[in-house]
Amino acid sequence: MSNKEDIEQDDMLPEYNFDYSKAKRNRFANNQVLVTVTLDADVAKVFTNSESVNKALRAILSAFPNQQISENI
Repeated sequence: MSNKEDIEQDDMLPEYNFDYSKAKRNRFANNQVLVTVTLDADVAKVFTNSESVNKALRAILSAFPNQQISENI
């Protein structure tokens, strides 16, 4: 190894502790709003994923007049 490589290795600590409480939101992240809902066990047997739940809710919402549904809110 050369002296330069020795110096670079000596600068590395065995562990780094990052304070993520000071982290800023990623400005490139999708601005989509997600809501978590807990389903009862009997309902969860029918709706096994979020896609099936959203499809059913959109079908119900389409029965209401003057409701606008956006696929990508």
